[in-house]
Amino acid sequence: MGKAAALPRNETGIATVTGILKQRLGERLQTGRAIREQHGHTTTWIANQPPDAVAFPESTEEVAGIVALCAEHRVPVIAFGTGTSLEGHVNAPAGGICVDLGRMDRILAVHPEDLDAVVEPGVTRSRLNAHLRDLGLFFPIDPGADASLGGMASTRASGTNAVRYGTMRDNVIALQAVMPDGRVIRTGARARKSSAGYDLTRLLIGAEGTLGIITELTLKLHGIPEAMSSATCSFPSVHAACEAVIATIQSGIPVARIELLDALQVRAVNAHSRLGLPETPLLLLEFHGSPAAVAEQAAAFGEIAADAGGTGFAWTASPEERTRLWQARHDAYWAALGLRPGAKGISTDVCVPISRLADCVAAAQDKTAELGLLAPIVGHVGDGNFHTLVLVDMDDPAEIGRAETFIGWLNDLAISMEGTCTGEHGIGQGKRPYLARELGPATAVMAAVKAALDPLGIMNPGKIVP
Repeated sequence: MGKAAALPRNETGIATVTGILKQRLGERLQTGRAIREQHGHTTTWIANQPPDAVAFPESTEEVAGIVALCAEHRVPVIAFGTGTSLEGHVNAPAGGICVDLGRMDRILAVHPEDLDAVVEPGVTRSRLNAHLRDLGLFFPIDPGADASLGGMASTRASGTNAVRYGTMRDNVIALQAVMPDGRVIRTGARARKSSAGYDLTRLLIGAEGTLGIITELTLKLHGIPEAMSSATCSFPSVHAACEAVIATIQSGIPVARIELLDALQVRAVNAHSRLGLPETPLLLLEFHGSPAAVAEQAAAFGEIAADAGGTGFAWTASPEERTRLWQARHDAYWAALGLRPGAKGISTDVCVPISRLADCVAAAQDKTAELGLLAPIVGHVGDGNFHTLVLVDMDDPAEIGRAETFIGWLNDLAISMEGTCTGEHGIGQGKRPYLARELGPATAVMAAVKAALDPLGIMNPGKIVP
């Protein structure tokens, strides 16, 4: 576990391209070991496979020039945002050139009357929202980490707000991208809908840089709600909490966020964020709307929670308290690591139909106990998605084997429940073994699309499909 297969290297091509790019970019091409290893690393257990050089372009034209050069010499190209992905997305198993898009971070236009914005890929979601705040607008996709918007589109990110606002797939209107031969294309205009040809926007969203490099995004914006409130409620079991989630969604209550933390995760969050929550399974919610609507939504959920055995239901409209609660949720990964100092966190996610959520989460808890693993659970349960962070001693081969067994078992369980092996992590290297099990012959269609658009196989090789 933690190893990723290396692919054949084109040593001559890599040396030629590196030399040419050094002349073109000067100090904006780096070959030092530390920076290369930084760009081959994400928050993952998968072993680092660094690129041979890291380029820092500042325009679409420069990205196109890098890709065209790499195509000419058959050298791999790996796009890099902020390095927050979880499944080995930016590893370079065949070496090559990493294209760090961090300097392409301009907010190009905001159209308040149309509720959209045009940005470069290096803009982070927090920076965009800071820019939009005085306009009364916000971009809702919040994966927790302060990821770049280009990276969020490439991995089809979602996060805590997805139950109400959808994922990146639902909030990107159009893209500009550099294709594997260096051509620059636009996938659409600013119109909110179109039936003009193939939906290339959605093809590139979630492609993880295997079909092209996104260099500009047109995004949907939303008005900042008149009122927002957050709520917490404790439950006697994860199953009871999940039943409350199912009833809430089926009742049509328009919750903006509904997050589950199991008892182990609550203990970790209490210690890390200095909270005093009861250390039992917890639901953390947020409601958006008018003051009256927010109060009505909270009251309706309170009744559902009580029927499911929930206790201690409380809600607050205080911005400070809301921020404190959601920051604690976003810090759940780091909090969990504190449960076992020195252990490596192996994060995996699955997503199942809402009606199967309680059974899937409960089974995951039982399986980790059976295998003797410490594995807190947290999830965006409003859409059936949850994460398990297995805390593993990477010097213990037997424990690594048990963790690998659990992850494979959980992915297969979700698939057997008509779910998916990943609700938002993406495939990268880590989830590749499960994609074919989930989609069967459809993976061959994906491979055909990849071969048609990238016949040289230079765009982020070793990810998603062979």
